[in-house]
Amino acid sequence: MLKTIEGFNRIGEENAFAVLARATELARTGKDIINLGIGQPDFRTPDHIVEAAVKALRDGHHGYTPATGILPLREAVAADIEKRTGVAIDPDKVVIVPGGKVTMFMAILMFGEPGAEILYPDPGFPIYRSMIEFTGATPVPVPIREENDFAFSAEETLGLLTPKTRLIILNSPANPTGGVTPRAEIEKLVAGLAARPDIAILSDEIYGQMTYDGAVHTSLLEFESIRDRLILLDGWSKTYAMTGWRMGYAVWPQALIDKARKLAVNCWSCVNAPAQYAGLAALEGPQDAVADMMREFDKRRKLVVNGLNALPGVSARTPMGAFYAFPNISATGWKAKPLASALLEETGVATIGGPDFGILGEGYIRLSYANSAENIARALERMGQFLSDKAK
Repeated sequence: MLKTIEGFNRIGEENAFAVLARATELARTGKDIINLGIGQPDFRTPDHIVEAAVKALRDGHHGYTPATGILPLREAVAADIEKRTGVAIDPDKVVIVPGGKVTMFMAILMFGEPGAEILYPDPGFPIYRSMIEFTGATPVPVPIREENDFAFSAEETLGLLTPKTRLIILNSPANPTGGVTPRAEIEKLVAGLAARPDIAILSDEIYGQMTYDGAVHTSLLEFESIRDRLILLDGWSKTYAMTGWRMGYAVWPQALIDKARKLAVNCWSCVNAPAQYAGLAALEGPQDAVADMMREFDKRRKLVVNGLNALPGVSARTPMGAFYAFPNISATGWKAKPLASALLEETGVATIGGPDFGILGEGYIRLSYANSAENIARALERMGQFLSDKAK
């Protein structure tokens, strides 16, 4: 018998892909499926970005690039960050990576080991906890509460710190809840962390450009006091509808940048060259498509929240970021995962049960409104009929 390391017995998954696979399987049998499960924009990547990749291939950009990414792209990332946050970034601290998950993997691998504790948001992106457990570190959930509009609490987070805490993972705007943490709460957290300069911070800001109703995203980069231990995670997948391009970036502090570079060399060598030129076109080219997508997401957001609140036993806070709603389904009498499964199997509506996002996710399901308004309306109608019929 082959025996792998113990860590593989602890590693988890991202169940959205399992739901996608089941939805695809049902669709092949002829069932009409409306997928509100997977978290990816339903828009095409803007044409000028696609053309930049095609041109790069035709121009002969077929080979290796530096492990951290081509310099023009790292410079464009730094310029874009400065434009949005006012913070000047050294391009040499930017690492281009094949998707946002890679930065989570690298950061958790650097600080996770038996005896260490890592704080992560719960409900939150499932890979956080999966990777923490893989390293043997102890995952410490930071509760993300509905009564706080799904923003994290600085006081509660700081209260979870112990001498064993090595890394804190933050995510705003948040997956799966759509919560946006206000600046005042982030300021409290940063002030409290002054007493713990030994703790690193991973700020997942992949949805940073996706906010609504005047909500302002506050980047952790704006706080100079923590920049020497802050890892920023961002990328192109959500903002530019480039999920399949596998394009992300991270900004690393000086103390960690060479470790990040070495991990890149040992793991993926470099991100493929034409995708990097596509990323450059995305940042430096017209932003009209981004604005158009956000306007459409906003319309869908209002549609899905109004529709959810009209369903029997369901209540939904209005998400202020990303493209997810996280309705409370406790009053339906269903547990979250059985409800999500029944909705898919019986009505053809794919959603994700809250427990797939953490131990505090029971009582909720996640709906992605990265689907057409027409499909969202149809899905809500089916959900309403299902819940009404089961209540009889």
